[in-house]
Amino acid sequence: MSDLTTLQQLAEKRRSIYALSNKLPVANDEIVKIVEHAILHTPSSFNSQSTRIVVLFGDDHRKLWDMTEDTLREIVGDEEKFKSTKERVNGFRNGAGTVLFFEDQAVVRGMQEAAPLYADNFPIWASQTSAMHQYVIWTALASIDVGANLQHYNPVIDQKVASAWDIDKDWTLNAQLVFGTIEQPAGEKAFKPVEERMKVFGA
Repeated sequence: MSDLTTLQQLAEKRRSIYALSNKLPVANDEIVKIVEHAILHTPSSFNSQSTRIVVLFGDDHRKLWDMTEDTLREIVGDEEKFKSTKERVNGFRNGAGTVLFFEDQAVVRGMQEAAPLYADNFPIWASQTSAMHQYVIWTALASIDVGANLQHYNPVIDQKVASAWDIDKDWTLNAQLVFGTIEQPAGEKAFKPVEERMKVFGA
């Protein structure tokens, strides 16, 4: 099997898995190694290396989703309307851990100062850098049969997260990747036609 075939199969295997449990098929250290490898080998614009990552396991993972639930309950207010949100958050809490993705704004500002011609684009490129880290880690987890789903509860949880884990003031939260053992696979995926999404010239 070629490297290309393997890569494409893993791209297909990476799905949003919501039915998760906290019993991982691998040791926590294996998850940490995947994240470390992604940090070292995922590209960034101008080699800025602006992505910052926090990995939460066990009680810390549950603490994140407890505080998320409390924050969302305050926003929604009505307990009856909150039921569906509570069920969703319970699903995240049932996982084994969460990867928090941040971008270091001090690095972004430094890049803007060093290359003012591109200053307006560095925040955009930082988001793209974060997205690449998210995809690499998500796909790597799929390769070892660890399910995951990507969430975006920033900015409503940003202050509580920063306080709970002593996050640097320049780190901006972008996404939360929940992971765990796959209890139920993803369903069939619908695809829009490729010809509506791609153009080729000069082939």
